[in-house]
Amino acid sequence: MQNPLSFYKTHRAPLSHPGWQLAPGLLIALAIITLTATGVGALLWQAPALNPAELWHSRYLRNVVSFTVWQALLSVLISTLLAIPVARALARQPRFPGRGLLLRLMELSLVMPTIVVVSGLVNVYGRQGWLTGIVSDFAPALQWNLYGLNGIVLAHVFFNAPLIARILLQALEATPQGQKRLASQMGLRGFMLWRVLDWPAMKPVLPGLLALVFTLCFTSFAIVMTLGGGPGSTTLEVAIYQALRFEFDFGRAALLALVQLGICGSLWWLVLGMGEHTSVLSERRFSQPPPRRDNRGGARFFDATLILAFAVFLLLPLLAIAVRGYPGLATLPMLDPQTALFQATVKSLVIALPAGLLAVIATLAIVAAGQFPKAKTVTHSAGYLPLIVPPLVLGTGLFLLFRPSLGAAGQGMLLVVLINAMMALPFILQLVRGPLASLDQSSRQQADQLGILGWYRWRWLHWPRLKRPLALALAYGVGLSLGDFGVIALFGSPGAPTLPVLLYQQLGSYQLVAAAATGLWLILLLLIIFSLAHVLTRAARLRPFAQPKNLSVMDIRHA
Repeated sequence: MQNPLSFYKTHRAPLSHPGWQLAPGLLIALAIITLTATGVGALLWQAPALNPAELWHSRYLRNVVSFTVWQALLSVLISTLLAIPVARALARQPRFPGRGLLLRLMELSLVMPTIVVVSGLVNVYGRQGWLTGIVSDFAPALQWNLYGLNGIVLAHVFFNAPLIARILLQALEATPQGQKRLASQMGLRGFMLWRVLDWPAMKPVLPGLLALVFTLCFTSFAIVMTLGGGPGSTTLEVAIYQALRFEFDFGRAALLALVQLGICGSLWWLVLGMGEHTSVLSERRFSQPPPRRDNRGGARFFDATLILAFAVFLLLPLLAIAVRGYPGLATLPMLDPQTALFQATVKSLVIALPAGLLAVIATLAIVAAGQFPKAKTVTHSAGYLPLIVPPLVLGTGLFLLFRPSLGAAGQGMLLVVLINAMMALPFILQLVRGPLASLDQSSRQQADQLGILGWYRWRWLHWPRLKRPLALALAYGVGLSLGDFGVIALFGSPGAPTLPVLLYQQLGSYQLVAAAATGLWLILLLLIIFSLAHVLTRAARLRPFAQPKNLSVMDIRHA
């Protein structure tokens, strides 16, 4: 009789050894930590050349630091004050027409290319913008200037208010139905309902969410570069870029990068130390909970007005890009390899596709390794490091480290791909982690008893749950890299721009028609990528894996 143990060893399922789940993710997590530590170490390596006293002796540097903090605080405050009533209105009106489309648009705000939206804001709120012209007719004394603090805060609110509102809405919808029924039976309305039901639901989410938004505003680069308007509106990221690319003052760049790292790192250390909820994306649930009793009468009118105004606020810049960009895009020879748009598209895709794919693979490996208690700390740290260390800070450190030998264009592009993949990691982690953990404990135990391990476990149990989130994650990773303007500005070449850099160059040389066409093409490219992801997952759902024929219990036992 054959020994069962020897039979198991000779018929072990592919990739079923625990090391296949632990080792790749652990190695990738360690590589991320090492790369980040190398970048920060390179900044510290410049320490002998640093002059910290310059921070308070130089009026320019004092202004840069104070303006960076001020504009981030103001952006967070206004975004939050706008997002909270919008989230409550959407929660009170679950059957509002077009609610699902608005939620999709709010989700896409994170991946929308910054430089494209800025061009749309210029078309609406700039000196010759649609809205500016109308307001000037009714209030000629109103002196509005988009450039400077006004434009920076406006752009930050455009990007971050939808993100905050979407996650707060998710928190409101997660309130237990029993509490909602009890509040309804007690007749709670208005402030009392806010105090008893809404605020307790939002409160645990807010610290991590505000830390995320503050970091995004604090490290904003493309918005400040295009709407800054001068030295008085310069942030740390822009000052670092100028010190590296124009002034060749590496010591100052390292000093500013360390200041930025210290502020962002302290904030996240405080939030993570408190163990607060740190959502960076909302879950894609479009549920329609039962209507609340406080959604009638004047509240319904107020909610409808607020939701419509918010939708118009989000759609106007995109509509302006479409209207301004369509004539230029329609007459452009898109398939001509000699056009700047074609070359920039190819270069953008060459960077974005590997970055997105790399981010997804790294995420899967990290999540798999994170199931082992011994590796949890390392994988958890690697997942959040890209939020703590801004991309331009990491890029500055690597730039200083490889400066003598960073000559070939391929080296710079490789660093751009790596950094873009790392920056997408926290967002993709959140998309993948939930579906991968959705396999309940009893199913896991049953699979263990049946010997469904390794590759077969992935194929039959995890893949059906993960194929759609993975496609969405890939689209997010590619989209974030496609719209990157910070890292590519540091390592890229002006003569061979990506789409965001080309758009920036066209805006800078007042080629507004060409800029609108480039912006519209970038948005269409994003829509194509997300549509392809949707179609691929739908095709995979229609053609599931072929079921094994004549499958016997013995076959399953060793799968």
